[in-house]
Amino acid sequence: MRTTINYSPNFDIKKRKQNDIKFIVFHYTGMKKEIDAIKRLTDQKSKVSCYYFVKNNGEILQLVPDLYISWHAGVSCWDNYKSINKYSIGIEINNPGHEHKYKKFTHQQVNSIIKLSKFLIKKYKIKSKFILGHSDVSPERKKDPGEKFPWKFLSKKKIAYWHNLNQKVLSKSRNLIVDKYEKKKFLKNIHKIGYSKNSKVNKSKYIKILSTAFQRRFRQELVNGIIDKECLKISENLLKND
Repeated sequence: MRTTINYSPNFDIKKRKQNDIKFIVFHYTGMKKEIDAIKRLTDQKSKVSCYYFVKNNGEILQLVPDLYISWHAGVSCWDNYKSINKYSIGIEINNPGHEHKYKKFTHQQVNSIIKLSKFLIKKYKIKSKFILGHSDVSPERKKDPGEKFPWKFLSKKKIAYWHNLNQKVLSKSRNLIVDKYEKKKFLKNIHKIGYSKNSKVNKSKYIKILSTAFQRRFRQELVNGIIDKECLKISENLLKND
């Protein structure tokens, strides 16, 4: 895998074992300028980093060696795993994000994401359901990589986790109201998928946060935090094909 070394000082000194690596977590930088994002991730004062950085032109920088623990996910959890930094490879993709005119990822970036992901999946035997976004593992704090990230396309390349429902049929369920039982079923499903049950905010607010994160990941055409029958069907299908 061809990369350019641009090391960050922001990682734990103690090494981890190769079989500790279970996840890939995608991020966007959320900054206006690419050079400023790279500076921040390599600045000791920032206390943040990642393993790989994908530039607009597709060039891949390696900031932290894989067997050290990079500081990219922060407070995070998925399934039975807490502190995802310990178990993951974090990949930052340059993109201004929601606060700075969020845009589509470039073709060069997507091609590099595919190459890098396939390399890491093979090397560390990473399961597709453990290839996630920052908003999946930290839904209360993060939106990245966001609804423009090509999850569906990546799934066709056997990189990411996606449903196999017919989109035309599925979209007919969009905005159809769910009853209390169906709402509980949806929440139960997404907790089984891996989204955390624990939160510091009130229950109704957290349900909206989780629903929004789920939609950014699996129903990108409409991200409104409202649980409908389309969301329920997607969650059921994901579990069925787990």
